[in-house]
Amino acid sequence: MRTVMGESLHAVTTMPTARQPGCPFDPPAELVDARRHGPISGYAFPGGQPGWLITGYDLVRSVLADSRFSSRKELMLHPTIDYGDIEIPPAPPGEFLLMDEPQHSRYRKPLMGKFTVRRMRLLTERVAQITADHLDAMEKAGPPADLVTAFAKPIPAIMICELLGVPYQDRKSFQEQVDSFMNGETSDEDLIAAYTATQDYLAELVATKRANPTDDVLSDLTDSDLTDEELKGIALILLAAGLDTTANMLALGTFALLRNPEQLAALRADPALADRAVEELLRYLSVAKTFMRTALEDVEVGGQTIKAGSPVILSYHTANRDPERFTAPHVLDLHRQDGGHLAFGHGIHQCLGQQLARVEMRVAFPALVSRFPTLRLAVPPEGVSLRPETADIYGVKSLPVTWDA
Repeated sequence: MRTVMGESLHAVTTMPTARQPGCPFDPPAELVDARRHGPISGYAFPGGQPGWLITGYDLVRSVLADSRFSSRKELMLHPTIDYGDIEIPPAPPGEFLLMDEPQHSRYRKPLMGKFTVRRMRLLTERVAQITADHLDAMEKAGPPADLVTAFAKPIPAIMICELLGVPYQDRKSFQEQVDSFMNGETSDEDLIAAYTATQDYLAELVATKRANPTDDVLSDLTDSDLTDEELKGIALILLAAGLDTTANMLALGTFALLRNPEQLAALRADPALADRAVEELLRYLSVAKTFMRTALEDVEVGGQTIKAGSPVILSYHTANRDPERFTAPHVLDLHRQDGGHLAFGHGIHQCLGQQLARVEMRVAFPALVSRFPTLRLAVPPEGVSLRPETADIYGVKSLPVTWDA
């Protein structure tokens, strides 16, 4: 058994797949317990490959910034699936999230100027209009409503479709395809079909933009030396990063506020609190729960030697609840002073679209709670349908709400 300074190293044998009843915002209890034993644990991957689980804030952050750990798809193992003798292929062209340098920068650099803080803030007025339109529709239809379909999904979906230049008439079917391969519940057969259909659509969209550019990010990129196949991969990454994460933050964040009425009241009383509220909700919820890395050489981490080729699970949601980094980490506190969460990652792979996500949430949360001062759950809290822990992005499947009309 591996040891830390003479003591046996805590080991996790299976990745937890369920949250505690009544605690939909807290990480699975087994992961919290692993963090209590220390910031790094042994992990037995399916198929018998030994690896590591890192749950502490400082160690997760250090690995994310360390080029000795790879993001390459072909080096990854899945925490819960045994692929046996199947050889994992490299990431397709353009999907830079699963690449190392220098390929990663080749795809990311052309995008960086499109997602600056200043440029994203210029989109605030458009986000506000989209938000107001959907709040108007909710109010007109009257209570109750499913906040996921009426509010949380449409706002980021419209924004990402506009950024990519998806024609208006295609957006509904396009969003349905994307949801099918990202919700964590679609059958393997349907997931592959939806993923293939989305890739086919993006290939057609790239060809259209190259022939007839419009005012959008994808058209801008056709002036570069990137091939159509590379542009398709970039579009898929932007889509995955810009739609599902923000949609689930808006829905799960509203659920968390409704379960913490004093925090909801604070935001409603002071819309200027929105910036801090968004950062705290990002930390508290950590909807992008875990990421993988693989050691390229022997690396010393937390008193342990991680051997070359060893897979490592980085637990964002326990890192963002680390009591050595955050005061009362399991408490949602919109006035929190100790920021610096890892919800968008860290290092060269830090989320490119984080400023857009922030703009959307800073506009949407205050607008929602101000428009509906009596907003509340329409079902008991335990009746809210949650996404499975196996989904890449955590959240709620539906959030029935009501208010005094």
